[in-house]
Amino acid sequence: MKRPSWNELQAVKVIAAQRSFSRAADVLGLKRSTLSHTIKGLEATLGVQLFHRTTRSVALTEAGEMLIARLAPLLAEMDELLNDVTASGQQPYGTLRISASDAAISLLLESVLPAFIQQKPGIEIDLVAQGQLVDIVAQGFDAGIRLIEDVPKDMVAIPLSGPLRFVTVASPGYLAGRPDIRHPQDIMQHTCLRQRLPGGKRYHWEYQQHEQQFALDVPGSLTLDSSALMVEAAVAGLGVAYVPEPYARQGLDTKRLVTLLEEWTITSQGIALYFPQNRHMPVALRLFVDTLKAAMRA
Repeated sequence: MKRPSWNELQAVKVIAAQRSFSRAADVLGLKRSTLSHTIKGLEATLGVQLFHRTTRSVALTEAGEMLIARLAPLLAEMDELLNDVTASGQQPYGTLRISASDAAISLLLESVLPAFIQQKPGIEIDLVAQGQLVDIVAQGFDAGIRLIEDVPKDMVAIPLSGPLRFVTVASPGYLAGRPDIRHPQDIMQHTCLRQRLPGGKRYHWEYQQHEQQFALDVPGSLTLDSSALMVEAAVAGLGVAYVPEPYARQGLDTKRLVTLLEEWTITSQGIALYFPQNRHMPVALRLFVDTLKAAMRA
């Protein structure tokens, strides 16, 4: 049997991660027709179908799942090897893929990326904003950024921030003429901007003061799956929002939002960059971690 080429295997990996031939073609810098022809040729060579294709979706077949489970780690190791060899003699290069929330990406843009891009121009940064938690290894990411409490226990975590508060906010216009909010239970008499978690459940707003704790399934006619959108809706006067403080900071600084229930604030440990511990660290990731640690010490 003819051995598949490196480009064919890379194409399978990218399509599996993107779940779309069009998006994969954009990532690979190919025409969609060229990519489709490449995969059809590979399937013919292997004698199995790797993807279920419809006009609306792309999914791995059982054979495709088996291939990608073994293939992704091998390709990652080969990329790391080539990067290491190249970095030993010249400016390091490569692509660093990170899955993160949009707030975490904003933090990187402010604190870490300017220096890193200037110092390591040969390394490309591919930041993917994702609200949901993903298996970064299976999805082909080098690292992820999430709340420290959500980082899988088998990962190495590098703190990216200090403690992170969750705040309840609303616009002055919304609050005008409405009942005061002095206790978490008062929220139940207001219009709230509810949040849908990636798994489909609504997020319950959490409050704590000393030994008292509340987890409220708040009322409201608008449900969103993005903290950034919840802040926009709160600024527009559509209701009360409950979000990590960095999302609301601009609105608070410009007085378009005010905080409520300050004495009931819940604080997370913060966010962290995380990556697998039982594998060789790619050069690009190692250099990024060094820059991150330097920024945190500054």
